[in-house]
Amino acid sequence: MSRTKAIFAGLVAGLLAGIVMTTAMLLLAALRVATPLVIIGDRLSVFIPPGPFLSVMGKVGGYNHLKQLGVGSTIAGQLFVAAIGGAIFGLLARRNPARLSAIWTMSIFVVLPIVAFAVALWPVLGTSYVGLPVEAARLVTLVGFALCVFLFERTLVSAFRFLTMRETGRHEYEFTPAIGRRAFVLSAIGVAVAGGGVALARKLYRAATFSYDGTQYKGRIVEPITPNELFYCVTKNIVDPRVNVDLWHLEVNGLVQNRTTWRFQDLVGFPAREQQTTLMCISNGLDAGLISNAIWKGIPLRDLLDQAVPFSNAARVRLHGVDNYADTIPLEKAMKATTLLAYEMNGVRLPHRHGYPLRVVVPGYFGEKHVKWLTRMELTDPNAKGFYETQGWGPDFITPTRSRIDVPDYDSRFSISQLQQPIEVKGIAYGGDRGISRVEVSFDGGKSWRDAEIYYSGGDLAWSLWKTSWTPAAAGDYLLVVRATNGEGDVQEWYEDRGPFSGVAGLHQTVVHIKA
Repeated sequence: MSRTKAIFAGLVAGLLAGIVMTTAMLLLAALRVATPLVIIGDRLSVFIPPGPFLSVMGKVGGYNHLKQLGVGSTIAGQLFVAAIGGAIFGLLARRNPARLSAIWTMSIFVVLPIVAFAVALWPVLGTSYVGLPVEAARLVTLVGFALCVFLFERTLVSAFRFLTMRETGRHEYEFTPAIGRRAFVLSAIGVAVAGGGVALARKLYRAATFSYDGTQYKGRIVEPITPNELFYCVTKNIVDPRVNVDLWHLEVNGLVQNRTTWRFQDLVGFPAREQQTTLMCISNGLDAGLISNAIWKGIPLRDLLDQAVPFSNAARVRLHGVDNYADTIPLEKAMKATTLLAYEMNGVRLPHRHGYPLRVVVPGYFGEKHVKWLTRMELTDPNAKGFYETQGWGPDFITPTRSRIDVPDYDSRFSISQLQQPIEVKGIAYGGDRGISRVEVSFDGGKSWRDAEIYYSGGDLAWSLWKTSWTPAAAGDYLLVVRATNGEGDVQEWYEDRGPFSGVAGLHQTVVHIKA
């Protein structure tokens, strides 16, 4: 067999094997089994500092596009590497046909990739989209990947042999009609398998988070309690978990005297607490809507920690979700009565996208601390870090006092001659876990201020809604600004010394045009 034929046969066989492997991964992903297609981004993103990460995200059009690009790039990369790997395999097989033995090919294309996969992606192998505990999820992920690379190896070897087998009773000629027919047959098989892969990719796309990741809640529709379907949503996942509560459990371990495991029915037997709490994303802009308010029901986290009995050197609690997300909070904060393990949201069971069956609610901290799909709580030393902390966000995750103008819209235009009544100005104010005591509005860019009416107060842990009426004295362009004073008496300001990745802090402004 000539060099050219070996490369050609290996390339075709490798590409077909890559299509089969990728289709298998798409099938597993559709069945909510973690594969490289959906978890490799989690592994890589922690190595990208927030600045470059946000820059790349902006260039590709947002986080959803970045995730789609990541999956597409992984698929394209797999097919490219598979084809090149097939060509190299063809050359090696030409020089030493004995290397076509199953032991040799299994070692190179099955055992070696499994080892490399386990080493490179070990921190994220525990990802589960059905709620399996971490150790079980890690095993399922490895078995799924082993199946995929086994299919790759068997397809590669079989296709290569099919393309290079001799014709009975004839000498072997380079690129005979028989070779062409065999290549056509394999191509047809590849197209058929790829068609199935495309169908699976569409199913995965429909199941993915793209339709609701980045949901914002702002403007005229804002109510005191945010409806569940409108509650802001941000997720790192391509596919969010849909936990099977019969498979799920909650572990408490680490620096504790009593390691415990809880089933869901155990947790709902504890005395419950209900509280109104606002959540806000750390990347929420001054005029953005990544903030919402809900009534949560659950049990104080400290009820479980008290039974676990933390050691004296325990300083933080690392919270793990079934999606392999993790974050940390100080033990002191975890022991507050208001830090909840919530299983209900606005009177109903937690929606899947908001953390069913259990999530953490940590008043006064940015949203990434409110870990969803909670499956493990680990008591740790002071140096423990979570997903975004490792990436470089923080170090301050306590929400500053914030306020926003929801009405009128930015760049609104009014005519004095047509105004039948004063212009309504309204919005929200949020003081973390400090409450809101006062809201002021300026109609001259901050030179003078007047009090607004707080017509709804959600308490110390939630936002307040405010409003005022404004009758412009003359035509012109007006710069409206709002500021809030929290329950401790601190007035909202620019916070010039606050780091750029510890949450935006400042005064929201909007422009209104008044004509005669």
